[in-house]
Amino acid sequence: MATEPPPSSLAYRTTGSTLLHPVSDLLGIPLDQVNFVACQLFALLAAFWFRIYLSPEKASSVVRHAFAAIFGIYFVIFCFGWYSIHLFVLVLMCYGVLITASTGNIHRYSFVVAMGYLTVCHISRIYIFNYGILTTDFSGPLMIMTQKITTLAFQIHDGLGRKTEDLTPEQLRLAVKIRPSFLEYISYLLNFLSVIAGPCSSYKDYVAFIEGRHIHMKLLEMNWKQKGYSSLPNPSPTGAVICKLCITLVSLLFFLTLTKAYPVTFLVDDWFVNQASFLSRLCYLYIVMQASKPKYYFAWTLTDAINNAAGYGFSGVDKNGNFCWNLLSNLNIWKIETATSFKMYLENWNIQTAAWLKSVCYERAPWYPTALTFILSALWHGVYPGYYFTFITGILVTLAARAMRTTCRHYFLSSQALKAAYDVVTWAVTQLAVSYTVAPFVMLAVEPALTLYKSLYFHLHIISLLIILILPIKSQAKRQSQTLNSFHNKKKT
Repeated sequence: MATEPPPSSLAYRTTGSTLLHPVSDLLGIPLDQVNFVACQLFALLAAFWFRIYLSPEKASSVVRHAFAAIFGIYFVIFCFGWYSIHLFVLVLMCYGVLITASTGNIHRYSFVVAMGYLTVCHISRIYIFNYGILTTDFSGPLMIMTQKITTLAFQIHDGLGRKTEDLTPEQLRLAVKIRPSFLEYISYLLNFLSVIAGPCSSYKDYVAFIEGRHIHMKLLEMNWKQKGYSSLPNPSPTGAVICKLCITLVSLLFFLTLTKAYPVTFLVDDWFVNQASFLSRLCYLYIVMQASKPKYYFAWTLTDAINNAAGYGFSGVDKNGNFCWNLLSNLNIWKIETATSFKMYLENWNIQTAAWLKSVCYERAPWYPTALTFILSALWHGVYPGYYFTFITGILVTLAARAMRTTCRHYFLSSQALKAAYDVVTWAVTQLAVSYTVAPFVMLAVEPALTLYKSLYFHLHIISLLIILILPIKSQAKRQSQTLNSFHNKKKT
């Protein structure tokens, strides 16, 4: 009988480059992760070089587009090998849609092609290749590319296929009036700054960055000269990059220690399920979910630093007069850890994905925007059953939290003491609710998710349903509808 390969060898299976296999072997870290970090560190150095030696003053926009695209393509091939074909096929198919589809349908066709291809790839990795255990996970760059493709398609539709008076102020600002060339298209989708780990940014902001108008455009948007300044400055991103790299190092330290010390598998351990008290289960659930965050903090903060190092990501000036480089930030760690509502937590986690969901779904959905947005988010993330447990639970918790906050919050605003007590309680409830909701997302499969929820008596599901049924959320929905109608009426007048 043939012997099974040792578990350690499975950790190094990859379709990407094996150049760094000795490093992977030495550190005991999967080769895919080593390749990812190596590419991101090289991208950081390349970003500094890009800003200094290929600045808009020294190189044309064509050269900058070409360099960004070529390096991005190399990174993709280095990390994913022949699997990178999936990204290139999607780019070519969607560019074909871009140049042939009418402005009235470009967003629909692009959305169907990009999301359809992404879903097929998700299904093939998970169900054909055994939950992706033995295959390189190329879905991350494909997911980012899907965001960019659909974002650009909707922005072209807004710019060429809709009337100005029908657009929201943000849609009007981001609307694209000219279809991009092939070089501009592949540069936007495959540039080395964001091809591996994102984030998705608007096409107009990216082109402004390539052409050297990015920082000045942001300063003009905030009426810089009208505030008493005679000239436009040229702020340096170095301070922001150093700060974000420090956060990255701390996140990496927590990932190497805390994440390994509190594995998610303990949530379905026999002792945890059958013997631990209910309070102990809640506390450990919170700790385990906290331990799962550092890898996201690391990856997203590092890619933010890379974009800033290239001179991209300037967002303006804060109330104290400091230059801000958070246009592409994907999270706000302080607001996440101190969130006192489910809404506040979601607004500061995976910010750019939330902005994408809002722009392509929530603002455009003719009915049930919250439910449709959660469904799209689940489809975009993949087809692991655990994702759907999380997003279905998320719909219930979001509606319940919205109803609870609208009905009860004003009773606790009469004094500072009551407000402080309310904030403490809502912080604890929010953190536990988020941990409960996202646990299946981390577990992925059906059986462990059901085992965990059974051990916790499905308490949050039951409480959320009771709140939705009892509290008067209809009045809130009515107020939101009135606000939306008022907005449209103002635009018409």
